[in-house]
Amino acid sequence: MCGYYMEKEYPNRGNICLDNGSFLLNFTGCAVCGKWDFMPITNKSLKEEDGEEIVTCDHLCQNCHHVVARHEYTFSIMDEFQEYIMLCLLCGKAEDTLSILPDDPPQMTLLF
Repeated sequence: MCGYYMEKEYPNRGNICLDNGSFLLNFTGCAVCGKWDFMPITNKSLKEEDGEEIVTCDHLCQNCHHVVARHEYTFSIMDEFQEYIMLCLLCGKAEDTLSILPDDPPQMTLLF
């Protein structure tokens, strides 16, 4: 895995946490073959550990099968909130928290 053909390594994606897909706007070409193409997701796995769901997969160059980046997505429930975390050289880093209650207290403060 290398960041040589990325616009930016681990770009800040705010609260956009994805468990699938590729952030192709950050990709300029494969470090091995230099080609730019859509990247299939391979080696996708899901494991549960201490109440967390961790999804990992590889972004693979469609032309030469070089592993461009490893993608990790974590989902957990802490108290009354769902927490999402994404970390990937290509797709970036992001965190998001949502309430599991009908009325989300942090969102209610934004209304006033």
